[in-house]
Amino acid sequence: MLDQADEARARTTRAGPRLDFQAHLADLEAAGLVERIDAPINKDTELHPLVRWQFVGGVPEDKRRAFVFTNVTDAKGRKYDMPVVVGALSASPEIYAIGMGRKVEEIGDAWMHAINHPIAPVVVTSAPCQEVVIAGDALKAPGGLNALPVPVSTPGFDSAPYLTATLCVTRDPDSGVQNMGTYRAALKAADRLAVRMVAREATGAGGFRHWLKYRDRGEKMSIAIVIGAAPVVAFTGPQKLAIDLDEIGVAGALAGEPIRTVKCKTIDLTVPAAAEVVIEGLIDCQKLEPEAPFGESNGYVALEAFNMPMQVTAITRKRKPVFCSIISQVTPSESSVIKKVAYEPLFLAHLRDNLAIKGVTRVAMHERLTNLRPVIFVQLKAETPRTEVWRALHGAATLMSNCGKIVVAVSDDIDPHSVDAVLWSLAYRSNPVEDVQLVPYRGGVQGAQYGPEQSDSSMLIDATRKRPMAPLALPTREHMEHARELWERLDLHPLTVTSPWHGYHLGDWTETWETFAKRAAAGDWEQSGLETLQRQRSDVAMPETSARAVEKPAEAQ
Repeated sequence: MLDQADEARARTTRAGPRLDFQAHLADLEAAGLVERIDAPINKDTELHPLVRWQFVGGVPEDKRRAFVFTNVTDAKGRKYDMPVVVGALSASPEIYAIGMGRKVEEIGDAWMHAINHPIAPVVVTSAPCQEVVIAGDALKAPGGLNALPVPVSTPGFDSAPYLTATLCVTRDPDSGVQNMGTYRAALKAADRLAVRMVAREATGAGGFRHWLKYRDRGEKMSIAIVIGAAPVVAFTGPQKLAIDLDEIGVAGALAGEPIRTVKCKTIDLTVPAAAEVVIEGLIDCQKLEPEAPFGESNGYVALEAFNMPMQVTAITRKRKPVFCSIISQVTPSESSVIKKVAYEPLFLAHLRDNLAIKGVTRVAMHERLTNLRPVIFVQLKAETPRTEVWRALHGAATLMSNCGKIVVAVSDDIDPHSVDAVLWSLAYRSNPVEDVQLVPYRGGVQGAQYGPEQSDSSMLIDATRKRPMAPLALPTREHMEHARELWERLDLHPLTVTSPWHGYHLGDWTETWETFAKRAAAGDWEQSGLETLQRQRSDVAMPETSARAVEKPAEAQ
């Protein structure tokens, strides 16, 4: 007999994946995978910490839910008429699978097929995402970005509310190919954001590569930030696809039909027509503005760095939209699940099919705290030739530049998702002098841009803390304790608390960032935006330049 989740997945499989976010949300609700909160919830101090408890509170993966907040307020007492949804994309593999319209075990093959057989989108002349258009003077406070219920992700550390569940659309000025990537964007004013894209010359984000070209041309870069796209569209953002491959075509292949797109109102880009909200704007590529602190998925708070200021030219949305946000920062989280469900089968297919490695049976990307990428376990059949074991280790370490800092091969009697079992295998089945290799010259893991400028290596490292570090990227203790009290008053699933469950200082933190965090939690983030506006500079060459390094004399005063 099918349970509710099986029925929901079977329904979407028959009709194809839902191409509207609210239709997907209805499927989740029908499957019993939605927790609807009608009590007033403060988006600046309570919303994300409340949902985070299901990731750090020992809630079993199959018990995680999408949260729908229907009575959203902020630290100033403002009430919002737009619900906020968190966890609806990938709080669990089951939720992700319903969004894909497939069983979990079919997702890897679906991605491989979609990447190799994209379906070009179609352009329509009218769209749900443009039922309401806000532009001109209407973008000023209290309208514009102020009217969106954007949560503070890591209360106690974050400098502002952040857009997290994004698809940031830009276009290559040479080829005309659009790129969609999931990048964070900090609210700075009612009509201004600061966008952070991974800025590395060789392996940086597609949007960053576009930025370089517009900067060299002396032109502003159009950008559209899409919130609340259909899951198969949203899932393409975190994927590492070829630079010249338009993600919307891959989404079409996942959907089995072309994705409907529409031209933006104020810029020359096309966006998914069924999206909930679209923020249009221009990035001045000759200027950079301090952005962050913000809790990162590598487990630390990203400290202040210069990034891309975006002037908003329009906000378009459905007449009755919902606002989508995701839980990131310390893993497990929604952002780690959204990668894990797709990445693990992709790595397995690479080793088994592309490299034809004999004996490989599973790939497990360790999730808790390490955010998947640095630590990978590869399971092989017993008696697999050592040559094949070493090919598997090197293959897993080189598929993606920022994945596979530590790769461990285990036999098929070891559960690669059990760290205790892997440690036992390491202790009793390896001789380090014979069974360990150190491989130099690899790309750094996420967050490496905040450390020394040097290449990374694979396999064994000393992981002790040797210098002051940014805070642990969880809401501070007071916010998490308050959220736990709220969780218990709402009679939600019993928690099993394991450490770490709140953020704390590790020595690298300034009074400026503490002030930003307190303002964000109090709803006064715009005051910080006014201050960082005064700190915009034209003499900083690259995004992600450390603000402290540039402004060191002022900081020391």
